[in-house]
Amino acid sequence: MKPIFIINGPNLNRLGMREPEIYGTTTLAEIEAMCRDAAGTRPVRFHQSNAEHQLVDWIHEAIDQGAGILINPAGLSFRSIPLLDALKMFPGPIVEFHISNIHRREEIYHRSLVSRVATAVLAGLGPRGYALAVNALIDMILEREK
Repeated sequence: MKPIFIINGPNLNRLGMREPEIYGTTTLAEIEAMCRDAAGTRPVRFHQSNAEHQLVDWIHEAIDQGAGILINPAGLSFRSIPLLDALKMFPGPIVEFHISNIHRREEIYHRSLVSRVATAVLAGLGPRGYALAVNALIDMILEREK
């Protein structure tokens, strides 16, 4: 069974400490545990990096080995052409996820480049929304496998 790739961008390693009024107090380790629980028997490759090139490398790995991608590109959502170009090559479903509702925030957060290639976008559900995103991604994968 091919794994799902859960890819997290810059500053998400600081969850639990970073702007708790926006992002809550849940840590990235807790989010990883929620995602693995939600995935059940589906293998998960969970990653986080503050470096754009590392996210691109993981997307390339997913192109070759993955069934789906759940990505929270964080601040790279709004400016990274390399992420956009890498995601364009992925043949499976892509779910873009944001902890906060980016459309209720400052205007700079309103236009995600990643949304142009995402199969679905979830935003504003808080950290626990990752589990919902995992479930949705797995449903999309299973639908494709029929």
